[in-house]
Amino acid sequence: MTAAASLIADIGATNARFAMADDKGVYDQKVLQCAEYPTIVDAVKTYLDALKGQSPKRAAFAVAGPVVGDEFQMTNHHWKFSIRETQNTLGLNSFELMNDFKAIAMGVPHLKAEDIKHVGGNKAGEPQGTIGIVGPGTGLGVASLFWDGAKYRPNPGEGGHITMPAKTQREFDIFRTLRYKYHHISAERVCSGKGLVNIYNAIRILDGREDLPERTPEQIAECALNKSCSVCEESLDKMMSFLGTVAGDLAVTLGASGGIYIAGGIPMKLGEYFFNSRFRKEFEAKGRYESYLKPIPTFLITHPNIAFVGLQSAVTGA
Repeated sequence: MTAAASLIADIGATNARFAMADDKGVYDQKVLQCAEYPTIVDAVKTYLDALKGQSPKRAAFAVAGPVVGDEFQMTNHHWKFSIRETQNTLGLNSFELMNDFKAIAMGVPHLKAEDIKHVGGNKAGEPQGTIGIVGPGTGLGVASLFWDGAKYRPNPGEGGHITMPAKTQREFDIFRTLRYKYHHISAERVCSGKGLVNIYNAIRILDGREDLPERTPEQIAECALNKSCSVCEESLDKMMSFLGTVAGDLAVTLGASGGIYIAGGIPMKLGEYFFNSRFRKEFEAKGRYESYLKPIPTFLITHPNIAFVGLQSAVTGA
């Protein structure tokens, strides 16, 4: 690690991933549990203390939520902080805070062939074509990339909070059940880790299966994969269908001839199940625009931390 290395962090609702980065690579990666630290500063100091004397003067953090103004509040976690005060407290000369999917988008142009898997459509997107990124983790992130004539420019968004449409009576019944808890059924409510739990609980109620236990997203996915619970199987199937619908909507909205990239921890952990799911079928299911969507490629990002790739490019100017 060189003396000019910068501090980077990918901070979600569950995990805070820290590392140091320079033009040679990413170093000293460490994952901390957000719930174990009262503030983001406490987590940063714990990480830096472990580096034994390293005092970076530049930092770039990716965070789950919209970054507007100086005050930032995480969407699915209690951390709230001032960007300016955090920079001063940590003794940084510069501190860039960006939406986590902006960081992911910045990393996409730097991906290698071994960092992605083709899911459907053409084998490659059109050169310099618009690119969409969507990814279910604890929440649902969305971003895009637009070619400015010289390079791709990232555009973060909050597409995870679009209104989710019901395409079948079963989906309508699930959404109606969830309306008792949520006044708005967004894509994130049914297409994320928390969304998987929501679908599972709604089906339990609809089918009179309150005898089934409360389950975490990981437990629901495991039971679906080993086919030990029909409610879990339907829940995961529905979530992959919803992801396909959202990704297809993003593709037609953007005119994403460069492709749609799927990020987030959930699809990657599902292995072959994801490739055999209804994701791609629902992606193309746009009526008159099915032929428009068929050639648009979809890719699963398999890089273990694509946000670090984007953050490294941010601090090095690559």
